[in-house]
Amino acid sequence: MELRAKLSILADAAKYDASCASSGSKRAGDRNGLGSSDGTGICHSYTPDGRCVSLLKILLTNHCVYDCQFCVNRVSSDIPRARFTPEEVVTLTLDFYRRNYIEGLFLSSGVVQSPDHTMEQMVAVARSLRLDHRFNGYIHLKAIPGASPELIEEAGRWADRLSANIELPTQVDLDKLAPEKSRETIEGTMGQIRERLDEAAEPRAPKFAPAGQSTQMVVGATPSTDADILGTASNLYQKHRLRRVYYTAFSPFPKSDPRLPLQPADLLREHRLYQADWLIRFYGFEAGELTAPGQPDLDRTVDPKLAWALRHREQFPVDVNRDDRARLLRVPGLGARNVDRILKIRRHHRLTLEDLAKLRIVLDRARPFLVAADHNPEALRIDRQDLREKLAVQLPLFEAAQSAASGEL
Repeated sequence: MELRAKLSILADAAKYDASCASSGSKRAGDRNGLGSSDGTGICHSYTPDGRCVSLLKILLTNHCVYDCQFCVNRVSSDIPRARFTPEEVVTLTLDFYRRNYIEGLFLSSGVVQSPDHTMEQMVAVARSLRLDHRFNGYIHLKAIPGASPELIEEAGRWADRLSANIELPTQVDLDKLAPEKSRETIEGTMGQIRERLDEAAEPRAPKFAPAGQSTQMVVGATPSTDADILGTASNLYQKHRLRRVYYTAFSPFPKSDPRLPLQPADLLREHRLYQADWLIRFYGFEAGELTAPGQPDLDRTVDPKLAWALRHREQFPVDVNRDDRARLLRVPGLGARNVDRILKIRRHHRLTLEDLAKLRIVLDRARPFLVAADHNPEALRIDRQDLREKLAVQLPLFEAAQSAASGEL
């Protein structure tokens, strides 16, 4: 098969993997090498100065020995198949880089022969790019669960980030749709990466995957609730020091297993999960706080932080001139960066609503839940349901998406 035809098949097959964004890696260029990685984010992301950076996102092969029913590349699927050699992936990466199309490589793969054989092929790509061609751009490799610790260690030597996909929220889900995979094996590989990352943090230790590790979870292929999904994500963050958990709404495909949904998963659900994940990582929320008792799925009408505030009216109002950081982070419309700005400014003078507006805080959302020097929220006397409906109307989805993108929840 021609290289162009392989690229068409294997680039399309890689589109289902969302966990390819990068942060935290810095690999300087030099006069003898090729490229660099500056930690601003990869995979069609926009840097603070407006640049769009991208990578070559492909599978080594879409052949796979596993029969995961939620995956279009499963062994029983009748899709067109292709397979790159490590040398072909190296050639493609360098050619695309020299044409200024990409700044790095995201390489995943179906499992062929065995986890070790597949991992060896992927490591060979990264090793050749680094040693033979002195490529200093960003490299993200999929860590194949069950691969040997030696191969995982070598992969982290050459790659900026590693990721082992958890696939589905619970072991029950895996037993149902991917019985050849186990949570124990997947987390075992995550644990190996975590151990190497801890060792690399010691002074003068060799570098290992400086951008850390991430994972991906398919949402909506099974009946697992948002509470199940967030509980799994929170557990993975705590146990394995992940940088990110990515959520992918299930998308049906032809001739799929009858146990799978016929309709695609709700993209709004995916969006709410990302918002909730942000609250767990940066706002001090526990996973169990974000869903209501007896309602294990996130509210679709308002974002998770506002939904929590409406359920816990006794926690408000919060005084922007007196209360501590943890309480301020619970106010809808106050993002982590603006909370830090508030704490600095109030050392010098008491903040008013005008001051908050200058910080570009979403006052329509925040006003009912805070006290300022010139404001004591009469809106808190409004009936809870009235306030929910009022805020839901004022805050359309596109605005909520902008807030999530900027981290100002």
